[in-house]
Amino acid sequence: MEKRSPTGDELRASVEARRELGPEYEDSLIEGFLDKMGQEIDRRVEERVAARVPQQKPKAPAVRPGVDAGQRLALAIVSIVFGVGSTLAFTIADRSAGPMVLVWFGIIVVNIAFAVGSRR
Repeated sequence: MEKRSPTGDELRASVEARRELGPEYEDSLIEGFLDKMGQEIDRRVEERVAARVPQQKPKAPAVRPGVDAGQRLALAIVSIVFGVGSTLAFTIADRSAGPMVLVWFGIIVVNIAFAVGSRR
């Protein structure tokens, strides 16, 4: 069995209509055929372009626009180093926990202030 294309079917239909209607309708039949072929070509080109162009995924918004990731990392490193260092110093010196709690409270306040300020 022979596979028929829509383009071939359109051409056959135009030729058959030309036979039935006569030569006075030839120009309008040709224009109609060419218009349908133009639409078919456009459809095929769009399919091929869509198949080759990867679908774009929406970009996720930045965690905190306006604040560089390096600044967040630097604050995290400094907070950990300062907090652990001060905890070790107070532990080795056998001091009370009061000053150590104040140091950690200060670190928490600085980090919260940075987080709130970077959102604006």
